[in-house]
Amino acid sequence: MSQFTLNLLVIGASFALYIGIAIWARAGSTAEFYAANRGVGPVMNGMATAADWMSAASFISMAGLIAFTGYDNSTYLMGWTGGYVLLALLLAPYLRKFGKFTVPEFIGDRFYSKPARIIGVICLLIVSITYVIGQMTGVGVTFSRYLEVSNSTGLWIGAALVFCYAVLGGMKGITYTQVAQYIVLIIAYTIPAVFISLQLTGNFLPQLGLFGTHDASGMAFLAKLDQVVTDLGFRQYTGHHNSTLDMVLFTMALMIGTAGLPHVIIRFFTVPKVSDARMSAGWALVFIALLYTVAPAVGSMARFNLTATMWPGAQTGETFSAEPVSLEAIETQPDLAWMRRWQATGLLAWEDKNGDGLIQYYNDTATEGPAAEMAAAQGLAGNELTTVNNDIMVLANPEIANLPGWVIAIVAAGGLAAALSTAAGLLLAISGAVSHDLIKGTLRPNISEKGELLAARVSMAVSILVATVLGLNPPGFAAQTVALAFGLAASSIFPVLMMGIFSKRVGKEGAIAGMIAGMATTILYIFAFKGWFFIAGTNMLPDTPDAWLFGISPASFGTIGALINFAVAFGVSAVSQRPPAHVQELVESIRVPRGAGGAVAH
Repeated sequence: MSQFTLNLLVIGASFALYIGIAIWARAGSTAEFYAANRGVGPVMNGMATAADWMSAASFISMAGLIAFTGYDNSTYLMGWTGGYVLLALLLAPYLRKFGKFTVPEFIGDRFYSKPARIIGVICLLIVSITYVIGQMTGVGVTFSRYLEVSNSTGLWIGAALVFCYAVLGGMKGITYTQVAQYIVLIIAYTIPAVFISLQLTGNFLPQLGLFGTHDASGMAFLAKLDQVVTDLGFRQYTGHHNSTLDMVLFTMALMIGTAGLPHVIIRFFTVPKVSDARMSAGWALVFIALLYTVAPAVGSMARFNLTATMWPGAQTGETFSAEPVSLEAIETQPDLAWMRRWQATGLLAWEDKNGDGLIQYYNDTATEGPAAEMAAAQGLAGNELTTVNNDIMVLANPEIANLPGWVIAIVAAGGLAAALSTAAGLLLAISGAVSHDLIKGTLRPNISEKGELLAARVSMAVSILVATVLGLNPPGFAAQTVALAFGLAASSIFPVLMMGIFSKRVGKEGAIAGMIAGMATTILYIFAFKGWFFIAGTNMLPDTPDAWLFGISPASFGTIGALINFAVAFGVSAVSQRPPAHVQELVESIRVPRGAGGAVAH
């Protein structure tokens, strides 16, 4: 059986499972569509939440970013994981106790203001659409390789699939689908990691293999990787090279952005009790850890395998002890067929610039060291592995390591499961904001339940179309695009939720001013470097560290936006009327456990 046929069978079976679940669990009421009728247990909700959140950025892109940057990109792991701790401790149980369907509904009721609710909807739409662009990017990358179609065709196929099960099932269908998708993605991520760890280090657990010994050389694996990449003129893999300030701000933006993500927050509205909301967050962390503790090993081993493919000498001896891979080998050898397949997608490319029949992969900007000496001695015209998209590393890793075809097919299904599960959750958050908060909550309060369900499904379909069109030209790799969404959530949604729960002094004027100030400054900063609405060529400033304000990258600016949000909200509230007494009592009731009374002497 050919690899293409095997891919079709495995991917097709997973699609049939998702659509079958959606039909079986079709939502018949708004309570089922928005919150699965609040009947999801904490373990299942934790698994669904993990799938909802571990998107294409986590499955496909994060390990690729770690592979090519190393230690500095461990910020993704720290920020995203730490955000769940904040969510479990500071937001989830309180929002569940409030008892609403959506984040804008909480904002509107807590700040006794329809304009506040509408601004909450706008913030949610900006965050969610930016986030879903990253998911569609991952869908396009995966489909383009495994179904052997163009990137744009892959995007449209993925959009059609999401339309089928998300529009039909609502939160009820999406919850059970995400449980299935989590099982698929965790198996798909773990199996190749185990195989590759055994190949390189002899360790069954990739977590141990990362800090184990490289079998072929007898060196510590990370030390061997450092040696190989520095020989080629790249920065030390385990070293810290970027701005520490930017690293801290970026980690914080990911943390508070995670705690403010609307599609994650609404998952905690689906459990029966307040205590289940906190338990759900705990279980989600457990399920997330199963992937996140493996990701650093996947990234580092992918980097090593790619380098050893281009320079076979890196596997057993010194990097330059053997010639690099030849054009003839790439075109004829079965174990290098993966390069030809990925070249067809446009995400991997090479060019024999000096016509010697070999493909020299090295950092051609290095001015000293072994790579520079080799280039000068051989008269090289520059790095000849011209394109390696970060988003292909996890998907290509099993092929690079020559793993069995069934492993490759499972990885394809896992990548799609990760992207589609998060896309569905985001689209549900978008449709809820439009139908429940904008239409029913503001424009047509008397709309029937049937009409509201129709509006939710139509708005979800339109959102899928918008996200797919924008996903054709994303502002970066999947994880980089998602990081921008986290920054936007950090600057707009997280502060207003925190103030809504823990401050009785902040009123509607402060909340509205804070959200506008935080979102506006952050989105303007991002557009200044990334282009208006992420359209290439419309950026006002070059997206380079030298041009960033105080070295703060666009993805890190969400932390600054959050501080601006808090400062403006408290400043405006200080000169405004205090919230009404019933709102202050509401805030107090959210924070106090049900049935708690005053302390008594004994």
